[in-house]
Amino acid sequence: MPVITAPPAATHHLPGAAFTALASPSRGSSETSVWQVEIEPGTDAQPHTLTREEVFVVLAGRADVLLDGRRLEAGRGDAIVVPPGVPFALTASGDEPLRALCCMPVGGRAVLPGGEPFTPPWAQ
Repeated sequence: MPVITAPPAATHHLPGAAFTALASPSRGSSETSVWQVEIEPGTDAQPHTLTREEVFVVLAGRADVLLDGRRLEAGRGDAIVVPPGVPFALTASGDEPLRALCCMPVGGRAVLPGGEPFTPPWAQ
């Protein structure tokens, strides 16, 4: 399927965050999962790790990134590369929502502290 039509609205919601699945195995992609995330200012991030590399591209707003204990900031057009096994959290900095495009290889899973690896529903 060469063109996968975007859904009309976010496909998954967490408190303060909306995820829109764009390409994933359930939507016709076999190698790469792609989604858009929008995070509202003031939303607490849950630090976690990943089993595969994940890349975020900031589309709007600013990101406060906690990556392996270091605080970084990213703005529109910046790419954030999260290596596998490295603890990270992403929040919106400032008064605007953070909107980012996210990509991860199919089969990549998230791991919350003390939890088992799981595939986020927007990447399935």
